[in-house]
Amino acid sequence: MDATDFPDDLVQTQHAFNATYEALAAPHPGDTTALRRRLLRLSVRLAWHPYWNTAPSVPAARTELRQLARTRGTARAA
Repeated sequence: MDATDFPDDLVQTQHAFNATYEALAAPHPGDTTALRRRLLRLSVRLAWHPYWNTAPSVPAARTELRQLARTRGTARAA
């Protein structure tokens, strides 16, 4: 599977999920309730995205999406 097969909104949602998870895992996060709610909303958007109906191997695609979002997030931070 090619990384360019992922829709931009799906990659952005995964990146937002990663950033929210990291914020929640940080020592003394600000508003934990808001972060948890955001994490829950993002996880639902990720799980029910229409892309998964067309993916040939969903577990492999989910892993690739997480890796892609991490590498793009690292590139943006640099």
